[in-house]
Amino acid sequence: MDRKLDPSRDDLPLMANTSHILVKHYALDLDVDFESQIMEGTIVLFFESENRFGKRSSCTEETCQSEAIEARTVRTPEPCHIPGTSTRTFSSKPGYSDFVICGKGEKDTSGKDGNHDNWEQASGISSSKYCCDTGNHGSEDFVLVLDCCDLSVLKVEEVDVAAVPGIEKFTRSPKLTVVSELRNQIVRELVTLPADRWREQLDYFACCSQAPGCGELLFDTDTWSLQIRKRGAQTATDFPHAIRIRYRTNPQGRSVTWTSDQSGRPCVYTMGSPINNRALFPCQEPPVAMSTWQATVRAAASFVVLMSGEHSAKPTQLQEGRSSWHYYVTMPMPASTFTIAVGSWIEMKPETCSSNDLAAERRSVSPSDADSGCVGVCCHMDYPCRFQNASAAIQEIIPHRVFAPVCLQGACQETLLPLVPPCLSAAHSVLGTHPFSRLDILIIPANFPSLGMASPHIIFLSQSTLIGRSHLCGTRLCHEIAHAWFGLAIGARDWTEEWLSEGFATHLEDVFWAKAQQLAPHEAQEQQELRACLRWRRLQDEVRSSPQEMQVLRPNKEKTGYVSDSGSSVVKHGLNPEKVFMQVHYLKGYFLLRFLARRLGDDTYFSFLRKFVHTFHGQLILSQDFLQMLLENIPEEKRLELSVESIFQDWLESSGIPQPLQTERQAGAECGLARQVGVEVEKWNRVSRRPRKRKRRGTEEVFEKLLPDQLVLLLEHLLEQKTLNPRTLQRLERTYHLPQQDAEVRHRWCELIVKHKYTKAYKNVERFLQEDQAMGIYLYGELMLSEDSRQQRLARRCFELTKGQMDACSAQVVAEMLF
Repeated sequence: MDRKLDPSRDDLPLMANTSHILVKHYALDLDVDFESQIMEGTIVLFFESENRFGKRSSCTEETCQSEAIEARTVRTPEPCHIPGTSTRTFSSKPGYSDFVICGKGEKDTSGKDGNHDNWEQASGISSSKYCCDTGNHGSEDFVLVLDCCDLSVLKVEEVDVAAVPGIEKFTRSPKLTVVSELRNQIVRELVTLPADRWREQLDYFACCSQAPGCGELLFDTDTWSLQIRKRGAQTATDFPHAIRIRYRTNPQGRSVTWTSDQSGRPCVYTMGSPINNRALFPCQEPPVAMSTWQATVRAAASFVVLMSGEHSAKPTQLQEGRSSWHYYVTMPMPASTFTIAVGSWIEMKPETCSSNDLAAERRSVSPSDADSGCVGVCCHMDYPCRFQNASAAIQEIIPHRVFAPVCLQGACQETLLPLVPPCLSAAHSVLGTHPFSRLDILIIPANFPSLGMASPHIIFLSQSTLIGRSHLCGTRLCHEIAHAWFGLAIGARDWTEEWLSEGFATHLEDVFWAKAQQLAPHEAQEQQELRACLRWRRLQDEVRSSPQEMQVLRPNKEKTGYVSDSGSSVVKHGLNPEKVFMQVHYLKGYFLLRFLARRLGDDTYFSFLRKFVHTFHGQLILSQDFLQMLLENIPEEKRLELSVESIFQDWLESSGIPQPLQTERQAGAECGLARQVGVEVEKWNRVSRRPRKRKRRGTEEVFEKLLPDQLVLLLEHLLEQKTLNPRTLQRLERTYHLPQQDAEVRHRWCELIVKHKYTKAYKNVERFLQEDQAMGIYLYGELMLSEDSRQQRLARRCFELTKGQMDACSAQVVAEMLF
């Protein structure tokens, strides 16, 4: 793909030339400054100049077993003895989590604003003029292309890894006379160390990241990329395998949100979309670029730094009222999954520590546990894997912490804290080994444009999940926990196949939540049928209101997973601001999995799912990987005419409602909980039709108590009524205490208020738009479409109050509605 990309297009470019060279490890070293709203520092990238992923086909159990000649067990690594001899560049000091972090070298004070050569700025997605293959195709220099946007790159240099004390153990050929080849050999040996030496590897990555520079590299930037070259390095093999980039973020960078928390204190967090992390650090965005990372972040001592990391980091106090936090990850992941949040968060402690919590802490399993035994064989690249750890396999509840602004402490302790252990335990009972060793949960600021987001070792939850009963908080928590398996441990090789993440999480949230509540089988089935009814209504609405091309779950069809020769590609509709608010990939994916589970039967389906997770964890997949393995596990009599091709055609490559789903919904009987709602709807219609004159008390309607999902369905039915008088709305509000219900219920209540111009409750709408920004976008549209001047003033007033803090995509969509 060598065409020039227009930034206004709605396809997100993935520019990095991953077919030539891959980042294997990132080492970040950043300072967070809330006054300037900038993060500044360095990132060191360690490369391997070979894309092994492209040479491997999808893994099967047979290939797994043939690749693993020796049964791998996670063993205690060799003690790391990095010499602490004082040199001009290094000083040893105690590190984090028992491994050594070498001291910082001299800080660069050159003040240069870059090292731009006069070479022609690359215009293609892969800088095609300079990007050669790994072979020598002439005199042109090889160009490293990184995904980069909204960053100020100050300096790029090669890192002299050979200067690290003790590093000579990684030089296989001591006779090498070319220094650059020696450095590259050291990095090649370091990035390929076996999993049982993960701690030693991290130590050396840390020390190498602080090694001195040994020559500045030429670089240039364009809208979406950073291009780097070294004169005379004509191939990826010759290109430096360890480089340091000094840079600073932009206050308006689209990967980073600077805002205030619910207590009015400054904070910053990474959103992860729509452009992922390329405005946080230069990186390789294509999912095939699976890497590990470590990060040291410094901020004022009053702030807490949370990050994707395998340990519960504690701060190190520095001079001048600042603290340093260090995190690391040993499971290779796409760079887009890295997450950071810095703020005045406080950790929420349970009022009493239950025996279950204590047991979970005692069963905490780290990659280095000596008593772990091998459980099966894995297909993924070598890393300290919990799926091979016998102790991890039986750990139902992983260690977890909950953080939030101080003003939400009561709500967290009442609503969220009690839910975490049963939801984690439920997920383990369905899918088995937790892919990650620990979990932090953060209640994110009000401008977070979603109800939740999962990253390795950390979940962001919206404050909207805390209000009302535990139902919304529990289901959303289950959804994000499910992403540990589908979306993180197993990722999509082509990001346009979002259903592989969101469809699975939506399907599994119901299953996890039923188990967390310890529902009887018939109760669980009734609740899941009710939720299917609600999702069916939402899917119909989405199909009616969204562009057809954005309803397709596999838009690239036979080209799904295709990349250019350099490794670059695009994410279809990735920059379309409307896509963030669409649920088609959640809903159609959910209904496809529900259809398949019914075809197999739940017991067979979930048994298969555990087998699938064990086979594909730690890997990237396409739809056919899942579907082919599933069909192989379906008995012939249940398969009927199902095939990968028919599922593609009916479910993944067509817009609109899939025909099998249409047939199922038309033939299916309404569940008992939905029928109960229907009875209540009739009661409310009678109340609304009743004349104003009060009837005798004996004829008053008696309303049944409803579950939260039933309330949502009730209000959706009432929204279909042409008129509801103010007396009915007032009674409806009092009967169900609607302003105190969860955000899903309150959203429908606000829709009723707007539709029927129920002025007495306009304050409920204002509150929703300001406090539930993740769900309020649709309401702005309803307020403007009403063509009622008072409602339109209300919408514009709320937008003026919130637009300064609102998520950029949300603000753009709302502004288009209002002006």
